[in-house]
Amino acid sequence: MYEIVKKELLAPNIVRMEIRAPRTAKSCLPGQFVIVKADEQGERIPLTICDYSREAKTVTIVFQTVGTSTKLLAEYEEGEAFFDFVGPLGCSSDLLSEPQEDLKAKKLLFIAGGVGTAPVYPQVKWLHEHGILADCIIGARNQELIILEQEMKEVAGEVFVCTDDGSLGLKGNVNDCLKYLISEKGKQYDHIIAIGPLIMMKFVCLLTKELGIKTTVSMNPIMVDGTGMCGACRLTVGGETKFACVDGPEFDGHLVDFEEAMRRQQLYRTEEGRAVLREKEGSTHHGGCGYCEET
Repeated sequence: MYEIVKKELLAPNIVRMEIRAPRTAKSCLPGQFVIVKADEQGERIPLTICDYSREAKTVTIVFQTVGTSTKLLAEYEEGEAFFDFVGPLGCSSDLLSEPQEDLKAKKLLFIAGGVGTAPVYPQVKWLHEHGILADCIIGARNQELIILEQEMKEVAGEVFVCTDDGSLGLKGNVNDCLKYLISEKGKQYDHIIAIGPLIMMKFVCLLTKELGIKTTVSMNPIMVDGTGMCGACRLTVGGETKFACVDGPEFDGHLVDFEEAMRRQQLYRTEEGRAVLREKEGSTHHGGCGYCEET
């Protein structure tokens, strides 16, 4: 059992929990995720790691209550425990494998949309711990939905906030903010990491491709099972079939077929749609063995 050490409501329907999970905390890295089960009969929920402490043996998760399973997770209180907490899973951020001297020479920008701020934070924090300061844009529909702003300011170079309604920071979306930083503030970036809703990442990549800026995206939003067995996170990257949970979750944003990913995500939401995808994709539908039988 995995005890909830701390629970906090960051914004309406957005919860932060610190979980005692010694083995996961010992080996997890920024960019990876965990699978959480509230109880023995509960659904497996993949959640990106927001923070971790090897000393306290804890892992922090942030999630939005959008369905029955996440609402069930949110009902748990401090002192209670989840039935299962598996991880770390997935590949760590590509930034961790780059020589640190090369990273220090680059101008890095993270673009975080909504709950996507949670997986951005550990990467920015890791860079800060290694003497590298990256800028960060945090965007949301309104001020109420901006999360982790203060935490990000403690580890980033500069933090820029934007809201669709102008209630906090620059009025506009993250692309508007990026254009403002480049045209009005004279900012230049070598590498952008964008994490948020699919539609946000798609339009960020369209803009950065025009600007000639390398862009990495996280396809965590399309994951369901987290092991490659369900086929939910199948996507096309550079003409090749990939799975966010076993090959990612991070990919070159300029190579991701976002139109296909968004169409497929909509289709996967119904049993009829899942059946269509299984029949159409055959043995490539799954990302684990690729040949598992339906039961």
